[in-house]
Amino acid sequence: MSYLSTVLPVGAQVPRTSGWSELRLSSTPKLNISISPSLTALAMLIDAVAGRRRGLPELWRRAIGSRVGPLGHEAVRPLAAPGCSLGPDSLVPHSPIGGDVSVPAQVAALRDLSPDAFLADLERTYRTDAPPVQWRAAAERPARWLHGYAGALADVWNTVEPLWKRARPLLDREVERVGVTTVRGGPELLLGALGERIVHGEGGLRFPGSPAGTYELGERTLVLTPMLAGRDALVLGLDDPGAVWIAYPVPGADSLWRKPVAPAVDELSALVGPVRADLLCALDQPMTMSMLATDMKIAPSGLTYHCDRLRAGRLITRERRGREVWIARTNRADELLELFRC
Repeated sequence: MSYLSTVLPVGAQVPRTSGWSELRLSSTPKLNISISPSLTALAMLIDAVAGRRRGLPELWRRAIGSRVGPLGHEAVRPLAAPGCSLGPDSLVPHSPIGGDVSVPAQVAALRDLSPDAFLADLERTYRTDAPPVQWRAAAERPARWLHGYAGALADVWNTVEPLWKRARPLLDREVERVGVTTVRGGPELLLGALGERIVHGEGGLRFPGSPAGTYELGERTLVLTPMLAGRDALVLGLDDPGAVWIAYPVPGADSLWRKPVAPAVDELSALVGPVRADLLCALDQPMTMSMLATDMKIAPSGLTYHCDRLRAGRLITRERRGREVWIARTNRADELLELFRC
């Protein structure tokens, strides 16, 4: 079962009170690492669409919220219920324990999940035939919920995949950091710096949330999964008999929320013009024309003119979604920016 940005196990110790939960470490844990962008998509979906703010910058929250379709917003409503924290394991059909899990694989697993399996998951999570009120609409139309939730994850990924690619150096550095710790021992410093919502103490790891409970790592492997998400994001998987996994914000992610490093102004401006150079830099993620006009502080008519020129040069794409026109950089534009970065 899950609660908001944290996934908790079916069959865990009966909760005591809301507050802090603890994962007890009886010995030096065996560490592993997994790069699973699907958990990044889940954390961003919870933050931007369900409204459980975990530190995602407002620009990205608006971009993601605008990109997710109506059926996706409907599917995420159970996660936004005030004072309600538990949810089914179907939120994460593939855990990162068996290896890296891509977003397309996660979406495919959701679309392949049968409505009966989802209903059984709800029953197993809440240990009752009648799910809580926030899940009743999903239980009445499980196929619709699965379709909407899978689509929401796909929409999030379509928005943030370019940012994920830029995060690769940070993820590679984190893989190296965990690897060095595993070889040299002494994971205390590493576990104590996984995020602001995790505290490493003598007995193990403590994390805030409701319901509270105590869980034993035992001889299981501890799988660390860095995410590109808000600074307070946290996703846990505690019920697998072979491993426990913790998804946490990758260190240094704050640098990615800012605009990209400015290109060498003279060179790029000479090639495409100063306004279009700034416009390409602003498109670090897909944006609507209205969002881009506000960010650039340029009149819509002028923005349309410059976008027409960039589109003619195959540096941007335009896609109409309902009443909004979305603008995105092309691979050719990304290569151009890399060439001229200071």
